[in-house]
Amino acid sequence: MRISKGWLAAIIIVVIVLADQILKIWVKTNFYYGEEYVITDWFRLNFIENNGMAFGFEFGSKTVLTCFRIVVSALFVYYIAKLSKKSQVNLGYFTCVCLCTAGAIGNMIDCVFYGVVFNDPMIPQVATMFPPEGGYAPLLNGRVVDMFYFPLAEWNWPEWLPFIGGEHFVFFQPVFNIADASLSVGVIILIFFFSKHLPLGEKEHTVEESINKNAQKQ
Repeated sequence: MRISKGWLAAIIIVVIVLADQILKIWVKTNFYYGEEYVITDWFRLNFIENNGMAFGFEFGSKTVLTCFRIVVSALFVYYIAKLSKKSQVNLGYFTCVCLCTAGAIGNMIDCVFYGVVFNDPMIPQVATMFPPEGGYAPLLNGRVVDMFYFPLAEWNWPEWLPFIGGEHFVFFQPVFNIADASLSVGVIILIFFFSKHLPLGEKEHTVEESINKNAQKQ
């Protein structure tokens, strides 16, 4: 039995968003802010939150950023709906778009609802869901929960190096979540393997074909 593109998209997005939200809620309600659980030297769970984009980058108003997330998520869903009706769409490309969509929706949920759903207790207390005193922020102003930390290697820079000499360096420092990973993997694979399938690439390809056809007619 062959699964349709619409069902494939629904399965990918639902599974990733559910896994992302279940892990975030578990971390949020079992870890106090900044708590770290060491699994191996290079793999740890480290509970932090951020107001901004993937991997903790921040810019602009929180409400505006959340509205931007909602719009992006809606555009991704609309694009998937269009792609699912095209039989010639590459399955790998379609899957990558689904990964990007799941990542966008996963973090959008945090920003829209987490401020209302959770409180923000003092360390070392952990957060509770639907506290009687209300959440820590109004709707659209929630913080994104991150937990995956992979300090793969670390060293001290030589003293003779300008600007960074003697400083301690950790690779890889960003703390992220399943939604970040899904979005990043989708984007990276799209760029390296499916760039010709992107809308811009399709447009350039169409223009090139038109030029070739005109040249043949002449």
